[in-house]
Amino acid sequence: MRNLRAYYSSEIEEFLNKTDDEILGIIHKNDASTKTMIQQSNTWEQEICILKNQLADFKNGRIIFEYTIPRMGKRVDVIFLFKNIVFIMEFKCGENEYKTSTYDQVYDYALDLRNFQKESHNKLLVPIMISTEAPAEELRIKEHDRIIEPIKCNSDNIAYAINVVSSTYIEPDFDYLSWEKSEYLPTPTIVEAAQALYRGHNVADITRSDAGAENLTVTTDEINRIIEYSKANQRKSICFVTGVPGAGKTLVGLNIAIQRSNAKKGEHAVFLSGNYPLVTVLQEALARDKVVQAKASNNKLTKKDALRSTSAFIQLIHKYRDSFVRNNNIPPERVAIFDEAQRAWTKEQISNFMRTKKGITSFDYSEPEFLISTMDRHKDWAVIICLVGGGQEINTGEAGLPEWFDSIRRAFPDWDVYITPQLNDEEYRRSYSWGDMIAGLNVTEIKKLHLSTSVRSFRTPDLASFVKAVLDVDTQNAKDLLERFKNKYPIILTRDLGKAKDWVRAQCKGTMRYGLLASSGALRLKPEGIFVKNDISVANWFLNGKDDVRSSYYLEDVVTEFDIQGLELDYSIVAWDADFRFENNEWHYYNFSGSRWNNVNLENKRIYLKNSYRVLLTRARQGMVIFIPKGNDYDKTRLTKYYEGVYNYLKSVGVVEI
Repeated sequence: MRNLRAYYSSEIEEFLNKTDDEILGIIHKNDASTKTMIQQSNTWEQEICILKNQLADFKNGRIIFEYTIPRMGKRVDVIFLFKNIVFIMEFKCGENEYKTSTYDQVYDYALDLRNFQKESHNKLLVPIMISTEAPAEELRIKEHDRIIEPIKCNSDNIAYAINVVSSTYIEPDFDYLSWEKSEYLPTPTIVEAAQALYRGHNVADITRSDAGAENLTVTTDEINRIIEYSKANQRKSICFVTGVPGAGKTLVGLNIAIQRSNAKKGEHAVFLSGNYPLVTVLQEALARDKVVQAKASNNKLTKKDALRSTSAFIQLIHKYRDSFVRNNNIPPERVAIFDEAQRAWTKEQISNFMRTKKGITSFDYSEPEFLISTMDRHKDWAVIICLVGGGQEINTGEAGLPEWFDSIRRAFPDWDVYITPQLNDEEYRRSYSWGDMIAGLNVTEIKKLHLSTSVRSFRTPDLASFVKAVLDVDTQNAKDLLERFKNKYPIILTRDLGKAKDWVRAQCKGTMRYGLLASSGALRLKPEGIFVKNDISVANWFLNGKDDVRSSYYLEDVVTEFDIQGLELDYSIVAWDADFRFENNEWHYYNFSGSRWNNVNLENKRIYLKNSYRVLLTRARQGMVIFIPKGNDYDKTRLTKYYEGVYNYLKSVGVVEI
């Protein structure tokens, strides 16, 4: 597959001296598509003609057509480098109005270059939306963080806009060719990554390649090595991939599933998750993208048909499991990837489910044991990849990691077990001793199976460590970590929900996604207008646009830890209720029932509640605001003292109030 950074690039003088047909011929030659539409070709012709007219008097610049934005899987129509300023142009040929979607699109390009292209971090970026037939609008220059708000132009005033900006700013010299070839270190959201992988990109194409994040590729290669070894030596293997929150465990799993599904006949793979919202969002996102891709190729595809294929690739683990109950069917897959394996059910939980929901009274397995047993039906080789997040169990009946090891020891001692050193952490092994957990197993320790760098919060790798320090009441470490990244990744505190909403809206440009989060036990946020029990469509919340009241952008519907685990936003509002309080220098745990708060005494339920806030506090890629209500002493369920402890504690570690 051709992977050119641009379809055409030259000094402006060369561009002006070449014929339109010569330039168009070069663009067509470098277009990897074998079915370039006549409409697209006509658009390129118009762009060339307009720019030759508008840039006729410009000297010493560089012009680039169809410049790639790897994270987004898109290309900028035109980049013009002039007087050490980067002008980013998005054409809408024949358009007679300036659409909000175009404004956001070209703003997104600028933001992507700012965040992920090395040579753009300190450059002035000027997005220009060009609706060729639209009326002229007054030119206003507004700058935020070295990005000019998108300028609106038609086909006749592009030169004027460029001249005004370039005479307003005097920028330091930089080498245009070096900028064009600059290292690009993208950090896609899980939705963007899934779409790109499904289209045929490799994880190395769409993610960071710097030393800090290279272990995404390293871990993928190591898993493939284990698969090849198991296949060649007729072994059954299970490997546990660990990682900090946001390190890309799900991304690695999706990449392996796609790679092994495309291998030679007889080697299928499936990506399984017990996380219903994640599965729903990814299936819907891939289906929507397939429909868009089909339309762009002049093919017809209904979303129903698209969902049929995406639902086969990504499956809900419970449906997959149920298809093997009371039969001896051998799975078609040789490689099964279990996302968030620590959330698999205990024997008690699944037995109760089978008895009450399925009418099966003799189900005598935990979920890990049964899932391994299905793959063990293969006579020769099979590989299970368990993607495990430390401190991520958030629901009653979730077995945690030790049950996987107990199941292997109890029923599958001949399986090869590959682990990371990080599993010897209380977040993973819980109350088990390390020796007891791995006793009697054929264990191989591989450091490369651990993902140590968060790529979700790309502005800082320290967010997960900060959240862990806060939850562990490691106050000094929390202070030190926040001081290290507070200027790159803002964490703000407020007692006013309106201010919280204003803050996230002010931070977000283009289509940056923001939303409102709260724990599922936050039942006394209702007076603040936050209803955690509302039934919403998570796919609409995560995927729909700014003009849709069902989307996260409206800040009306709230999602909980169950809805957002494994997914992410650019900015978040985390609403904190009295279920998780800070008193006498330690955390206190409550659940609301009837009309009162009750102490949570069971240790596993305390772990679930603590982990709920761990999930909520690690969802934002670029920054968050924490909203803590003031409470009301006239309401015994919302006394001010319930909230003051958390508020004062977060201030004490350095979180600044708006």
